[in-house]
Amino acid sequence: MATNPMQRKARNSFLLGMLLMLVITGLIIAFLAMMLMQANQKLADTEESRVKVYVLNTNVRSGDVITNDMYSLMEINSAVVPSNATSTADLFTDYALQDKDGNQITTKTEEDEDTGEMVNKNYITIDGREYEVFKDELHPENRYIERDGENEYLDLVSVPLIAKVDMNANTVLTLELLEKGDNTVQDDVRRQEYNVVVLPLDLATGDYIDIRLMLPNGQDFIVVSKKEVEIPIVGDTDSQTTMWVDLSEDEILHMSCAIVDAARVTGAKLYATKYTDPGMQRAATPTYAVNSETSALLTNNPNILESAMTELTNRYSQGNSANLRNEYIQPEIDSQGEQGQSNLETQMQDSITRSQEERVDYLEGLVSSATTTTTTTSGSTTTNTTTNTAQ
Repeated sequence: MATNPMQRKARNSFLLGMLLMLVITGLIIAFLAMMLMQANQKLADTEESRVKVYVLNTNVRSGDVITNDMYSLMEINSAVVPSNATSTADLFTDYALQDKDGNQITTKTEEDEDTGEMVNKNYITIDGREYEVFKDELHPENRYIERDGENEYLDLVSVPLIAKVDMNANTVLTLELLEKGDNTVQDDVRRQEYNVVVLPLDLATGDYIDIRLMLPNGQDFIVVSKKEVEIPIVGDTDSQTTMWVDLSEDEILHMSCAIVDAARVTGAKLYATKYTDPGMQRAATPTYAVNSETSALLTNNPNILESAMTELTNRYSQGNSANLRNEYIQPEIDSQGEQGQSNLETQMQDSITRSQEERVDYLEGLVSSATTTTTTTSGSTTTNTTTNTAQ
C-alpha cells in the first residue's frame, strides 16, 4: 500500500526517535552499570582496607587508670588508623608488666626468624643486661628468661596503665597515649583517712595531689606526692574536710610526723595541691624531713618493703635530710615552746571530734537512703518505708 510523503516522514521521525531513545537508554544503563561497578569496587577496597584495632568505649580523663572493660575491638578504615595501633590485647598486658624489683617489660617489633613476619617480642633489662622474655608453653601466664643456659622464671606484677591525656570514646588506643602508673598496690599499702589537710576548693574524687607542709618562715616541703584522692560522701554531699588516700607504710609515718609538726607550729599549713595534667606530669620528689624519732621508727619498721627501705636509706644517709630538719623545721617547732604542745593537743582533739561527727553524719546518710515507695490508691496516698539499720 502506497504511503504519502507525510506518512513516511512521520514514520521515519518515529523510528529515529525510538533509536535515539534506545541509544540514550543504553548510555544511561552503561553509565549506571559503570557507577555500580565503581561503587562495588570501592566497597570491596574499603572492606579490604578495614583493620581491627582497640578503641575506647568511654571518655577518660588524664590520669585515669585504663582497665580492660574501658576498651574493645573495632573495625576501622586503615586510612584513619595510626600505624602504631594494635589489635592485640596482649600488647597492653605485656606493657603493664614489671618484676618485683621494678624492672619493666618492654616490647619490640621484630622480624620472626622462622616465618619472616613482624611480631612483638618482650624484653627485660636486669643488672644492665637485656634478656628476651619467653612464655611457658604449658602455662603462658608464666614468663622466663634464659640465663647461664637455664630457664629463670620471673616474678612479675602488673602496674596500672594511666591515660596521659583526656580522650573521648572511640579514640584508637596506642601505647603512646598511655603510661605506666607508679601507684602499684604493695603489701604495705593502706587506705588512710585525713581531715587535717587543707583541700583545694575544686578537689574531687579521682584527682591527683601532693600533700605539702608550709611553715611560717616561708619554707614549703612535699610530704607525699601524686596520690589519687577519694572524697567520701557524707549525707548527700561530698565531705568538706575529709579525704581518703592510699599510702604505703613509710608514707603513713611521714604524714603522721608532718601532722604533728603542723599542729605544733602556729601558722603552719598542711595542704594539698592538684596536678593539672596527671597523665603527663611525673610525681614530684618528696622533700619533707621527719624528726629523729620517726626516722628511727622508719629504719626499724618491719612493715616497710625492702624497696622502700632502700630508697629511705639513700635519702637519709646523705645527711641532707637531717640538715634540712635542723636548719628549717626544728627551729620553728622549738620557738613555740610549751604553746606548741598545747596547739598539738588541741588540734588533735579537734581532728578526733571532726572524725566522730562526720562518722555519725555518714551513718545517718546510709539510714536516710532507705528505700521509700509511694503508691496512690483511690485518691489516697500510702507511703511504705523500708528502714536499714546501721550496725
